[in-house]
Amino acid sequence: MTGCNRLRFQAPALAVAAVMCLAVSACSSSPGKATGATNSKKPLVIGASVSLTGDFADPGKAVKAGYELWAAGVNAKGGILGRKVRLKIVDDTSSPTQVVSNYQNLINQDKVDLVFGPFSSLLTVPASQVAKRYGYAFLEPAGGGPKVFAQKLDNLFFVQPAPVVKSGDVFAAWVLSLPAADRPKTAAYAELDDPFSGPIAESIRNRFEAAGIRTVYKQVYPAETQDFSPIMAKVASAKPDVLVSGTQSEDAYAQVKSLVQLKFSPKFMFMSNGANSPLEFPSKVGAANTTGITSAGDWFPGSTAKGSAEFTAAFVKAHGGSAQTIDNSSAEAYACGQLLEEIAAKTGKLDNATAISALHHGTWPTLLGDLKWDSIGQPQGEFHLVQWQHNSLAPVYPASIAKAAPLYPKPNWGG
Repeated sequence: MTGCNRLRFQAPALAVAAVMCLAVSACSSSPGKATGATNSKKPLVIGASVSLTGDFADPGKAVKAGYELWAAGVNAKGGILGRKVRLKIVDDTSSPTQVVSNYQNLINQDKVDLVFGPFSSLLTVPASQVAKRYGYAFLEPAGGGPKVFAQKLDNLFFVQPAPVVKSGDVFAAWVLSLPAADRPKTAAYAELDDPFSGPIAESIRNRFEAAGIRTVYKQVYPAETQDFSPIMAKVASAKPDVLVSGTQSEDAYAQVKSLVQLKFSPKFMFMSNGANSPLEFPSKVGAANTTGITSAGDWFPGSTAKGSAEFTAAFVKAHGGSAQTIDNSSAEAYACGQLLEEIAAKTGKLDNATAISALHHGTWPTLLGDLKWDSIGQPQGEFHLVQWQHNSLAPVYPASIAKAAPLYPKPNWGG
């Protein structure tokens, strides 16, 4: 997701490394030029700026892995319309300033044919403006906050089921579906000052307050916050039945650690990000402290959506582990590539103008499910609720996709 935080990947001998190539002198410099049989010997070069260092490094590496895995797979099938895919991925250090420079260089100096997006709404906003300026389609897997769509760009497509502000709606819907006696009566909100995290928590707060769930504490904290003890101490003092945490990654880990130290465990707990990392979250907070915590998701092991089984097998082969340890950010990045394949198959060509026009019409099947967008790139589907049970994340709501029943109240830490 959700937008969303994720795996650390080791460099050794990944099969997907073969798809990386930094020499792009042979590539077409025209974003509007069609990909077809007449230029089949030229590689299709796709540029992307990804956070490999800085605050978003964990999810950034997961995004990079998804892009690489897709490119390796499509090249094994002969490429797109006879052209092998080459990726040029550069590090933006999680910086909005650097991400702008990176996309300007990818387009003007490296003259890439197409671009994929970075991780986070914070970086997607300035990056998408560069892509718009030069007429590039902007398929992006991890920037779906309100400020992204407030730009009203027709070249941007957020490759998740819905805008991230709606990712918390599934948690609110589940809580409000419970029998009145089981629902929380009070709530606390701890929100990162971030265009992704804060709006998710605020959307939940609005729905809860409308339903009579009383807010007993709310705190918006800056990104540079290191010590969460004072904030979590106030949460514990307020004794809310439900804690809604608008988080990214490091702050999510820190919140849980502080609550464990304070020995306060709310009956319900939702985290917008961080808790949806199948490897990072248990390793950072302790596997015994994850049970019952919820987050939002868009892909899960065992999904029957288009390409999911192929993606899962390829990922485990390349990175090891199991399907349960695959991060959603990798699936979201992989889906960006799936869309390019489908555009080429449907239209017989692949260029920026064609991609922009095509994606504004119809429904497009991916491993995230069937996607479609409105005129400014907002996807029109919905997320599902995932919960930590038995040391792994399981989809628990809605019932149509659930692999386990939701667990509540949340057990005490270590339970």
